[in-house]
Amino acid sequence: MTRSVRTRSRRSVQVAALGAAALLALSACSSSDDSSSAKSGASQSGSGTKVSGDITVFAAASLKESFTTLGKDFEKAHPGTKVTFSFGGSDSLAASITGGAPADVFASASPKTMKVVTDAKDNADAPATFVRNQLEIATLPGNPDKVASLKDLTGKDLKVVLCDKTVPCGAAAEKALTASKLKLTPVSYEEDVKSALNKVVLKEADAAVVYRTDVRAAGDKVEGVEFPESADAINAYPIALLKESKNTETAKAFIALVRSAEGQKVLTSAGFLQP
Repeated sequence: MTRSVRTRSRRSVQVAALGAAALLALSACSSSDDSSSAKSGASQSGSGTKVSGDITVFAAASLKESFTTLGKDFEKAHPGTKVTFSFGGSDSLAASITGGAPADVFASASPKTMKVVTDAKDNADAPATFVRNQLEIATLPGNPDKVASLKDLTGKDLKVVLCDKTVPCGAAAEKALTASKLKLTPVSYEEDVKSALNKVVLKEADAAVVYRTDVRAAGDKVEGVEFPESADAINAYPIALLKESKNTETAKAFIALVRSAEGQKVLTSAGFLQP
């Protein structure tokens, strides 16, 4: 082989090497772009559509503290969104929804009240249970009346408050009392669990049958007393997207947060049971 032929061969090898290096660089850039796209997609909803705008969530009163926290978390994770809550007795919320009140999501404290909504003109998607809740007795701080059981609430000198029988916490209390073959005449029936608890907080009642999540939320303002009959009256909490929602993607994303590991951590730390 002559010298000129050897030179041309070396140049051919160098050109080929440079071409391979260029291809590798282009491939690396492409992979980087794909990675950036994946990260960008992580901030979007499951459907691939970026969530934005406002949603209104109707939720049982017992969810107030947990959902308020989740609402703030959601807005932080999705800039440009706003979650407005309406908390109250599940029965009154269901009546408002079937009456035409604008809302995107309904989280009820019982399947029965959720069914009111799903049965009325097919108002909601199929609901999913996201947590459960158990009853507890709330007494004055220090439990001065020495309440130790559900039966103790039947004492004539004790002022006891219950939730109205039409709301889930009242229906659950009635179920527990019936299972125990006990009859209790409260000084008042309250429209939701927060109102019942507040009677004890304000010292207008000696005790109330509420959810253990509400006892925990009240801190040292009340003292909680567990009772075994509560195991016979555990409420399942369903959540559903409402068909009249004007912002379904954002509503779906909020429901996904509630049901996610992150959402479950917030809810169980508040005393809710896993679904």
